[in-house]
Amino acid sequence: MHSLISIALLFLGASLAASLFLPDSLELRQIMQRYQDELEPNGTKADVPLRSRRAIRWSDREEILQLHNKLRGAVYPTASNMEYMVWDDELEKSATYWAEQCQWEHGPKDLLMSIGQNLAVHWGRYRSPAYHVQAWYDEEKDYTYPYPHECNPWCPERCSGPMCTHYTQLVWATTNRVGCAVHTCSRINVWGEVWENAIYLVCNYSPKGNWIGEAPYRTGRPCSQCPPSYGGGCRNNLCYKVITHGNPERHESPDMNEVEKPQEPVQPWTTPTKPQPKPSFPQKPANCETKMRDKCKGAACNRYNCPANCLNKKGKVWGTLYYDVQSSICRAAIHYGIIDNNGGLVDVTRKDNFPFFVKATKNGVESFSKYKPGNAFTVSRVEEQTIDCYTTVAEICPFKASTSHCPRVFCPANCINEPSYWAPVVGSNIYGDGSSICRAAIHSGVIKASGGYVDLLALDKRKSYTGTLKNGIQSERYTSSALDSSLRFLSVTQFSGQKP
Repeated sequence: MHSLISIALLFLGASLAASLFLPDSLELRQIMQRYQDELEPNGTKADVPLRSRRAIRWSDREEILQLHNKLRGAVYPTASNMEYMVWDDELEKSATYWAEQCQWEHGPKDLLMSIGQNLAVHWGRYRSPAYHVQAWYDEEKDYTYPYPHECNPWCPERCSGPMCTHYTQLVWATTNRVGCAVHTCSRINVWGEVWENAIYLVCNYSPKGNWIGEAPYRTGRPCSQCPPSYGGGCRNNLCYKVITHGNPERHESPDMNEVEKPQEPVQPWTTPTKPQPKPSFPQKPANCETKMRDKCKGAACNRYNCPANCLNKKGKVWGTLYYDVQSSICRAAIHYGIIDNNGGLVDVTRKDNFPFFVKATKNGVESFSKYKPGNAFTVSRVEEQTIDCYTTVAEICPFKASTSHCPRVFCPANCINEPSYWAPVVGSNIYGDGSSICRAAIHSGVIKASGGYVDLLALDKRKSYTGTLKNGIQSERYTSSALDSSLRFLSVTQFSGQKP
């Protein structure tokens, strides 16, 4: 007679489950061996470096991913915008962290605002992770799809069984990345009962699904409503991005088939990532003698923070309205009337080959004449604007030219808690212009969840950006196509100060 098995599934809810514990069974020993003591064919323990070990076997990872895409392409009614799903290492890392906690609940709580999550646990006879993925999908038998005419504007929830949210997350059309982990828990409390030596599966998804009042996908001919970024590609009824020059396919090796050894838990959003070059930030410190030619050799350094008491300093100024690049920036700003002797922020715009410079005495500063052509600059006041958590740079500061100036904005508190569906973050360090400014600033670490001032710099379009998990926010990655000519990028930096 086969050994009994207990299985539990969880997605933002709970249902009753019965369990039996088999203290010592052949199947239990086999599954423990599978995930803890992978052996070489000759019976000796594999000698592989710890740094290469993962919390999920490569074969299980591929099986999970392939099954997700197979099931997503087979939904009924057919989906017109179902995206092909890929594996995400950052989601796998965050799933690993949570699986190692051996808590039968969703978490970490701060991360759940940005990702979706499916959980499953069992003990006894061996079951592959794909077994649980199929069980999540099998909730489809209790789910009734809400057609467009039934959504006015919110779609009704129709689940005749205990739970359908595993299924809807699995087939949520815009969820295109998954990362999972498997961990053997010596003890885990499952709805009031302690299970020993249980196998715990955690799958994290991004962008998250299961938005209340929305259907999981659009109905219609497969791939007929794919996002433009897929360039018209379609594979097995899924929106698919064709990559002509990708990395060679990886193959399974022994060092991929062991569970990572226990180590000090690290929050996934503080995991060190590969350093990336940072753009020049717009706000630059300046003293009273700082010249335009000293600091600004590119369009990025176009905002300066002038100190107080520059009125009577020695920095010279040439010109009126248009100033020679050898002029003191801060004293030129006083001369023009942008700031007074108390200092402040100044925006600078370059102008090449100005024919001559005229002297004048204004606001206590005397400028000089220069009757020969030279490079010039103008100064302007820095605008301030209060925004909400959903405001994007495309709305307040679309890219126009390398001399574009964006206002200084003030972000409110608690934008970290806004869902990524309404306040997305696209990129890392450099962000898409459709990103929430405030959540991008939190993601980059320049402000905290309590809010604050942010300076922006609109940059020209780029071909791609990376997605990372930082400071409790999962950003999205993106590769543009020829149709994405409007994509722009921004950088963010903090300005010290309090909102008036």
